[in-house]
Amino acid sequence: QVQLVESGGGLLQAGGSLRLSCAASGRALSSYTMGWFRQAPGKEREFVAAITRSGLSTSYADSVKGRFTISRDNAKNMANLQMNSLKTEDTAVYYCAATAGYRLSTTDFLYDYWGQGTQVTVSS
Repeated sequence: QVQLVESGGGLLQAGGSLRLSCAASGRALSSYTMGWFRQAPGKEREFVAAITRSGLSTSYADSVKGRFTISRDNAKNMANLQMNSLKTEDTAVYYCAATAGYRLSTTDFLYDYWGQGTQVTVSS
């Protein structure tokens, strides 16, 4: 079992940048494929980004490609999401998630472990 805790959310203006972090405990992060998801009010939870155990492969939603970067530091048991050129449409609660699955997954129900979420609000 692995426990996940997100941090780094906040309020900022469109065009700004924010870095979210996900700290893991209980198990080595290297055992898990990591993903980030987000959920805006009144909308379904959607995939944002994912990264393989080694960190060599990543996947991004089209809406964030070129603006967001997912990374991981297995030695520190952390995963991160660097968000640049933020838009008001990016406003949501952001969740980190982990799965023991081998392949990158963009489907939320394939992830077994979730953090509590951190709020990101982008104003115009």
